[in-house]
Amino acid sequence: WHNVTNADSLQLVIDSYIAELAEAHGVQLNGFDYQSRFRNLISQLGKKTKVVILIDEYDKPILDNVEQISQAQRIREVLKNFYTIIKAMDRYIRFVMITGISKFSRVGIFSGMNNLLDLTFHPRFATLLGITEDELRSNFADYLADFAQDEAIEAADLLTKMRYWYDGFRFTAEEANVYNPYSLLHSFHHRRLANFWFESGTPTFLIKLIKERQYDIQPLEALEVPELSFSTYEIERLELIPLLFQTGYLTIKGYRRDEFGELYTLSYPNYEVKSAFLSHLLSNYNQTELALSESLLRRLLDALSKRDLTLFFNVLDVFFANIDYDLHVDHEKYYQTIFYLIFLLLGVRVTAEVKTNQGRIDAVIELTDHIFLFEFKLDGSAEDALEQIKGNEYYQKYGLKGKTITLVGANFESSHRKVAAWQSEEVTPMIE
Repeated sequence: WHNVTNADSLQLVIDSYIAELAEAHGVQLNGFDYQSRFRNLISQLGKKTKVVILIDEYDKPILDNVEQISQAQRIREVLKNFYTIIKAMDRYIRFVMITGISKFSRVGIFSGMNNLLDLTFHPRFATLLGITEDELRSNFADYLADFAQDEAIEAADLLTKMRYWYDGFRFTAEEANVYNPYSLLHSFHHRRLANFWFESGTPTFLIKLIKERQYDIQPLEALEVPELSFSTYEIERLELIPLLFQTGYLTIKGYRRDEFGELYTLSYPNYEVKSAFLSHLLSNYNQTELALSESLLRRLLDALSKRDLTLFFNVLDVFFANIDYDLHVDHEKYYQTIFYLIFLLLGVRVTAEVKTNQGRIDAVIELTDHIFLFEFKLDGSAEDALEQIKGNEYYQKYGLKGKTITLVGANFESSHRKVAAWQSEEVTPMIE
């Protein structure tokens, strides 16, 4: 599907694949277009033996052009005509398997293939596309042992870390988790735990869609949705929840049935995916290169570990310096989202407790020996922000931690896109 930019190029790509297959099997093709030639290829091969058809990423030509609706619609028609041939030639075909990211309706693409069985939520195939923990323990025992030896830890401890990084994908109501095979195999190859999800690519249209719709991403931590949320859709009405699920950024974490129907709890599968998703979003929101965003996050954490709030806010201002002045969206929600992403990513990096409330932009970051409680005001005052934390005595719940607690109130001025003022105060909670 490479280099498919319009319907004409898709027809050429399909015809080229058909010609390659015909040559590989010694078939002399007849036909005047990709449809007739595809039909001829199947019939000639089918006279010798039953044909098996495997198609990966069936929807890629559409998704690559989804930002141009009219072009995507024409591509959809080409694909529809292509798949119609498969149904018409079923007497020659033993088996067909089609995979893809998006679940476009059969009316849109597969209207001629009424014999397809959707395996998306089928319990028999829950672990088909992934590596289960039992498979990891039995088939990769030697790799685990060698990797653990390199890390100078027990294999069981390494497995715990790998589970945190790469496990957690679930596709059915029944509990059946799988590891991401791409990341898991790369981790064994490189002998390190790293974010390989970045390398597999993030759909740019998905990130743009979230930004354009100003979608509230905070509920994605634990999103409860009915089964209809996974329903099929069309190019003209792309829905974010099924897209996030089908692209792997959300997965099933819980399921319950009541008198009103079935409910699924969705969340990020694991550390790797959550970190990649939030990092891509942050980079897109403030138009900073991904590598620079990662570098700035590291500097923010370093500033907190040194308790250098001046440096912290100087670095924080860099994130906002890259926002377009010509911002035709809700300024307040836009800035709130960036604050939320930054603090959530800081928490993800230190795997510590982080809580945020997008309405008030407050956050808690707990480090090994220190706890920071932040309250931000948008076009308000640092004094009011600090007094709000103190007045609510929110810090009392952290008194039993035995750590130093610093309260930080800050005011962000949207007109200048920077933290104009901040105040801090160390407190000792009253322990009853």
